[in-house]
Amino acid sequence: MSNNTAPFQVQPRLTQIAMAVKPMGMIADLVCPRIPVDSEKFYYTKMTTEEMFQIQDVKVGRTSAPNQVEFGATDVLDSTEDYGLDDPVPNKDIKNAEGTNVDPLGRAAEGTSILMDLAREKRVADLYFGLNTYTPALRTTLSGTSQWNDYANSDPLSAILGMYDNMLVRPNVGILGRAVYTRLRMHPKVVAAVLGNSGTGAAVSASGAVVTRALADLLELDELYIGEAFAASNKKGQASAYGRLWGKHAAFMRIDKNVRNTRGALPTFGFTAQWGSKVGGTIFDPKIGLDGGQIVRVGEHVKELVSFQEVGAFFQNAVA
Repeated sequence: MSNNTAPFQVQPRLTQIAMAVKPMGMIADLVCPRIPVDSEKFYYTKMTTEEMFQIQDVKVGRTSAPNQVEFGATDVLDSTEDYGLDDPVPNKDIKNAEGTNVDPLGRAAEGTSILMDLAREKRVADLYFGLNTYTPALRTTLSGTSQWNDYANSDPLSAILGMYDNMLVRPNVGILGRAVYTRLRMHPKVVAAVLGNSGTGAAVSASGAVVTRALADLLELDELYIGEAFAASNKKGQASAYGRLWGKHAAFMRIDKNVRNTRGALPTFGFTAQWGSKVGGTIFDPKIGLDGGQIVRVGEHVKELVSFQEVGAFFQNAVA
């Protein structure tokens, strides 16, 4: 037990616990990958499309210099945000755990880290599944018979692949809320397409559910991520109610895994700027219980960003 009274003492053991916790069903780190930055303030490249797709005069005369181009990208100054949670642990709990396999400080670091990840999951879900995140030509709100749970009338494959054709860069990643995934993998037209059934009435007779890899291959995607995380939707003290953070929407985008810095030229939809790593530590507090205690703090400095709108497409309310 530390008697250090410094404002915040980072502890490697608690930091390791905080970094090691990876809750099941959370996809934020996969769809909004972390990119290290050197300081709290950083520049990132926000891509534009005009010069990227403009046909240039590349012919060079025998004694002339090649024409010059400037790419349509803007360096934007931004800064990471501070996120953290505290969990007070009485010294009495720490003393009572001596000689047992119970680790009150480690348990506090693990629990706060999970809640930190849940908050990040919500931030990314709100950003990636926000209608205004996408350009008007690459977003649509479905309703009634166009929603993919209407098996008799909807045609999700035509809707999705048709949207691809409006994109300047083909997507390689899809994100589906769990309710959307369940309906889409059981859609008769999807099942028939995966099975290779064709002809009149093929979709009517198709039934079952396709696996994730088969659905990703059908949609020509490298990866298909399913947002499954739940969060409480009630206020504290009210009756418990839960909802999925990723809702009933779908998005398709280009996420380039080769991007290693925030000022790259590769077209990628979004990323997370991260200054330093997630840390865990303690702060001594004499006001906790009779014997004082330790406040376990877990925190990180990050900023979730969309850097290239034109390589993402969105279906709001894909299912009812």
